[in-house]
Amino acid sequence: MKIVKWYILRFHLGPFLFGTFLVVFLFLFQLLMRDLDKLVGKGLSFWVIVQLITLNLAWMVVLAIPMGVLFSTLMTFGNLSSTFEITAMKSGGASFYQLISPVVFISILLFGFLVWFNDRVLPDANHQAKILMFDINRKKPTFSLESGQFSTQIENYTILARKVDSLSNGLSGITIYDLSNYRQTNTISADSGYVVFIPQIEKLRFQLFNGEVLQVQPFEPRNYKKIYFKELVLLLEGKGFTLERTPEGVITRGDREMRIRDMQNIVDESRKVVEMSEKNIVRLFSTPTNVLQKIEGKTNLKEDELRELVNRDFSYLESQITTELYRLSDYESRARQYEVEIQKKYAIPFACILFALVGCPLGLISRRGNFGVSAAISLGFYIFYWACLIGGEKLADRGFISPFLSMWMGNIIVFLLGVILLFKVNYENSTIFNQINLLFSKFINVFRRKNGV
Repeated sequence: MKIVKWYILRFHLGPFLFGTFLVVFLFLFQLLMRDLDKLVGKGLSFWVIVQLITLNLAWMVVLAIPMGVLFSTLMTFGNLSSTFEITAMKSGGASFYQLISPVVFISILLFGFLVWFNDRVLPDANHQAKILMFDINRKKPTFSLESGQFSTQIENYTILARKVDSLSNGLSGITIYDLSNYRQTNTISADSGYVVFIPQIEKLRFQLFNGEVLQVQPFEPRNYKKIYFKELVLLLEGKGFTLERTPEGVITRGDREMRIRDMQNIVDESRKVVEMSEKNIVRLFSTPTNVLQKIEGKTNLKEDELRELVNRDFSYLESQITTELYRLSDYESRARQYEVEIQKKYAIPFACILFALVGCPLGLISRRGNFGVSAAISLGFYIFYWACLIGGEKLADRGFISPFLSMWMGNIIVFLLGVILLFKVNYENSTIFNQINLLFSKFINVFRRKNGV
């Protein structure tokens, strides 16, 4: 039996790796297409791109491994069924549950690994990816000049070069409009020059030859000055053209960047605030009686004074109740948000076990172990499971269903389907299964006769 179990596991390894890497590749391709416009033209180094991809691989792996389990079980048991190897193993005395036990055991190990990964690795990776993307978005595009076109990349400066040599950074027919001083505009013209970026001081160094500087005061156009030069060096501000890394701790962590323990602390604190707000609201709703009793005791006041006192007290009471209601709603929503994320860290890894339970009997029933059938079934399950996660999260955030049900709804449905498939495959030739089918058929026939169907 051990040989048979190792034989089945060996068949799983290739499809599992292929299915996992395929899903990761699709996610990676989607990421690059989505953020391509933010990366192109920024002059980012190869290491920065690799770092961004590596950090984003964390959440891709979490979603890809369950799909890899489903794909591998479908292909493996489909192949074993199509070649009648499963029939031969059963003839040798092995039950169906014994045949799937090594696969279920490995899926349990993957579940434990993903729970640890979700809690220890994924939050930090998500946070670092968020910081890096923030820094990339802040970075200005690489400074560049095109022949015959104005450039306004440097604040308060407009630069025109009639001819640009991109290889040597040489410039010809240069005009620089300096608008940094509102009292005086400087127009610098030169026959030729060079431009280089000095990253150490974040400056752009323009070295110009054979030109002039025209200085004009905006409100006195006749009062101008011309300065001729053979060589002029300008250092213009180049801040933002390099990637500036944000220190750790400056950007706060979101719910997907926190560990389970930290999120649970937030949930507990939010629940305490909600409980306190509920008590305050109950207390405030009992206040009107006290207000009226206080007013009844003031018989010496005139009618207008009493009306003003009542309006003032009740307006203040209304504002207090409104404030507590907003506070209660805000903290209740906050608690639900973090509870959803906590449940997600367990629900997605648990899909490894459920997909193993579903994939094994489904592969036997399909009797097809080719790539097309396995990929199509896996895609269908992925779309359904992902729709349950997204829809459940939105419903939980709005308070329609509990956070637990929102994340485990897809798992519950897949589990029920897995139980039905396991029962069908294991008892398809047994007397019990045939009797159950016969009873079910009789029930349907009786129902049709009574309802005239």
